[in-house]
Amino acid sequence: MADQLHSLDSVLSEHIPADKLQHVQRILYGNMPGKLDLPAEAIEMAKEKKFEIQGYRITAAAEQLRKPRIVRVGLIQNKIVLPTTAPVADQRDALHQRIGEIVETAALCNVNIVCFQEAWTMPFAFCTREKQPWCEFAESAETGPTTKYCQELAKRFNMVIVSPILERDAEHGDILANTAVVISNSGAVIGKSRKNHIPRVGDFNESTYYMEGNTGHRVFETQFGKIAINICYGRHHPLNWMMYALNGAEIILNPSATVGALSEPMWAIEARNAAIANHCFTAAINRVGTEIFENEFTSADGKKAHNDFGEFYGSSYIAAPDGSRTPGLSRTQDGLLVTEMDLNLIRQIKDKWTFTMTGRHDMYANSLAEVVKDDYKPPVIKE
Repeated sequence: MADQLHSLDSVLSEHIPADKLQHVQRILYGNMPGKLDLPAEAIEMAKEKKFEIQGYRITAAAEQLRKPRIVRVGLIQNKIVLPTTAPVADQRDALHQRIGEIVETAALCNVNIVCFQEAWTMPFAFCTREKQPWCEFAESAETGPTTKYCQELAKRFNMVIVSPILERDAEHGDILANTAVVISNSGAVIGKSRKNHIPRVGDFNESTYYMEGNTGHRVFETQFGKIAINICYGRHHPLNWMMYALNGAEIILNPSATVGALSEPMWAIEARNAAIANHCFTAAINRVGTEIFENEFTSADGKKAHNDFGEFYGSSYIAAPDGSRTPGLSRTQDGLLVTEMDLNLIRQIKDKWTFTMTGRHDMYANSLAEVVKDDYKPPVIKE
């Protein structure tokens, strides 16, 4: 059964002979990243707190004029802690505590940048289309309790934190937004990035709560590299990845919440394709577990009403510009993926494949400007 499958990698390791496994992994993952030795204390903490931990290293060739640009990125995937019927503050605080434990473990692994999953402080309740109590989870991106909590963690552990939340913008009419807050390792809020593309697919009718973001394709220059956040559904839009990369992002993070029946066949492909096409590192993060809601809801698909909309399948991974990627975390467990990467690989691959130079962006910019016009006629040549 799909809900019993821990991960694709566990199946491969169990059933493929060791002498063949390395070839299978090379075909699946490109230049298979090396294993990263993690501190025994971190491994023990993960065992004690009951979450998976994995570590990988993606290297670049040594250069004569540039030193290696080494950065460690941590991805955290998790289940909700309390039932969806628990008081809002209790649910949020329990998640703060849970993620704090994993961040502490990431700090033991010398992680420089950590990213949480989409809307990490709450159940992914947008499927219900109910406004209460879910809108009560929304908070200020600048001064809310979650941002304050993350500021403390960031400063304490000298770590950049990307915290995707449901935002309430009181200064602009109390609007809601699906927002990632970027917090410096100094503890200061660098800024925020809102979700550019909002799904209207099956249970994911999120425009009931918020609309397309207005922050464009911001890139945040941190002490450890230039990062951008392509939230969830935006990963299905190649131009979204491209614009973050053209604006200078070296690492594009993709915090998500997506279920197996809908998107799992696409999951392993999209972020990896984006890393290849845009000469950058990408990080795909997905939550785990099944979330049960008190009231039934339908999906406008003719099927009976239900109290959940499927299993979040985790499988968080990092992809590199050379086409390689790490194995994914578990489909079923909370987890921390630590990946050490040399950002020099970005320019090395740009020089090799020259996708940016050969991209013909001027041609496509002109064509797209024409396509969106009402009187556009495709240049179809008939016999």
